[in-house]
Amino acid sequence: MMKTMGRQAKMASRSLARLDAKQKNLLLRDLGENLIKRKEEILEANQEDLAMGVENGLSEALMDRLMLNEERILSMKEGLYTVEKLENPVGEIFEMKTLDDGLKVGKMRVPLGVVGIIYESRPNVTIDTAALCIKSGNALIL
Repeated sequence: MMKTMGRQAKMASRSLARLDAKQKNLLLRDLGENLIKRKEEILEANQEDLAMGVENGLSEALMDRLMLNEERILSMKEGLYTVEKLENPVGEIFEMKTLDDGLKVGKMRVPLGVVGIIYESRPNVTIDTAALCIKSGNALIL
């Protein structure tokens, strides 16, 4: 399963790496709009997650992190819009210098490819990491 997921993420990373800044910003904007549009569905699914958390004896602190409400969803949307406003990091050239022979050398920011994140009980982390990976042209495995 992990091998398949990794292959799929690698394929997706190639598409994400080719997106321009405008396309990535549209993706972030659409994701924010869909969070609001599908808010009730998200909250219902979160109630199921919370019920499972109670059944599995999650601590009060973990349950609080897991819980979503309208305010938290709005905050997630705002986080997406904040990332949307950031400058596109991909393609930025920095630390340019000219060697003695006239050759110009510098560093360019490029996507990593696939980013993996391990975390627990924080639905907002899903959105935060997705936003940063979209902005930087990377696929994401959570």
